[in-house]
Amino acid sequence: MVNYEPRDLDRLFTALGDPTRRAILARLEQEDSLSISALAEPFAIKMPAVMKHLDVLGDAGLITRTKSGRTVAVRLVPDPLRAATDWLARYERFWTPKLDRLAAHAEAREREARATEGQGE
Repeated sequence: MVNYEPRDLDRLFTALGDPTRRAILARLEQEDSLSISALAEPFAIKMPAVMKHLDVLGDAGLITRTKSGRTVAVRLVPDPLRAATDWLARYERFWTPKLDRLAAHAEAREREARATEGQGE
């Protein structure tokens, strides 16, 4: 298990807290490597804003950048996500029983609905 300092977790959750940064990570999860311009293409924001998002992702350790000539390639580094998963897993015991009860309730309602439909035929 990788142990991260609280400051590392703060950076990680800050990076994950923004929808644009999550979208960037999602694109990088699909592609091995993308240029900064390719990453910026689908977003309705200017290049300086994209660069700021990449800086935040880089500070959190979620991406690496490598330069080849004039092109800067960006790659996902998923390892820090393990720290977020580990931290969240400690609190899973609080929501798992509630989700189990919700699933049981939904299944019971579905059985009731099927039984009602069967009576109407």
